[in-house]
Amino acid sequence: MSCKAKIKLQGHLDKKWENWFEGMELSHENDTTILCGYIKDHAYMYGLINKIRDLNLKLISINPAE
Repeated sequence: MSCKAKIKLQGHLDKKWENWFEGMELSHENDTTILCGYIKDHAYMYGLINKIRDLNLKLISINPAE
């Protein structure tokens, strides 16, 4: 399941957290934070979701990126 994904979070996450998300590129769009990068497998995806939960962030969506 190697693909490029776009993860949208509510609010602004500081750029210093980019390393914590293991290679995902962090950017901002309006009032959201966008994480974009390759999802290696399901375990990697669930690890990212757990980190989002641990930071108490609101997950808006996870979609394939173009």
